[in-house]
Amino acid sequence: MGQLRHFVTPLHQASQRDVLARMLDDKVHCMAVAKQYGQDYWDGDRRFGYGGYTYTPGRWRPVAQALIDTYRLGAGSKVLDVGCGKGYLLHEMLLLEPELIVSGFDVSAWGIGCATDLVKPHLQLHPAQAPYPYDDQSMDLVISLGTLHNLRLPDLQRALSEIERVGRQAYVMLESYRNDQELFNLQCWALTCESFLDADTWAWLYQHFGYTKDYEFIYF
Repeated sequence: MGQLRHFVTPLHQASQRDVLARMLDDKVHCMAVAKQYGQDYWDGDRRFGYGGYTYTPGRWRPVAQALIDTYRLGAGSKVLDVGCGKGYLLHEMLLLEPELIVSGFDVSAWGIGCATDLVKPHLQLHPAQAPYPYDDQSMDLVISLGTLHNLRLPDLQRALSEIERVGRQAYVMLESYRNDQELFNLQCWALTCESFLDADTWAWLYQHFGYTKDYEFIYF
């Protein structure tokens, strides 16, 4: 297996979350709304998801820079974002290295429709677990942030197999936990998560499914 990275953790830890309030706020209904991945999830009330996910210049720049530096990306390098959402990370990567060749896909038409003009032409609707329309090892880097924990295990296996197949290098970040408190917090906060697994189990699963590349966990 690849290396454990810490690209997103500082950004994640900078936000405050009232996890118990979300659990007590008709959470089952809110989960059903969130899993449609529509306007309510991205730009509706906070109880359904992001509560308004807009482009903030520079917010994703440290992550974009870390990816470019770590994976030695330059002019002509091909990057695929699996579960790209509104494409803000790809946007920042293009600002840093305008000659990257970027692609992204997501299941949310609303998310892609809200992408910036810079990246929107490079995004498409596609589920993470379906066969990817790219040749073997055709991408210099495949990334997936905050997406794969939303899949059940059979779909997760298919997604990881496709990431492994398509990418010469890859980096996957998802939600996990290390103790009972973090599990409780995650269960309170998460609206779309299907695979609640601790970090050790994720590591075992990566090996079992044949994923050999880099990864990161965020904790609540």
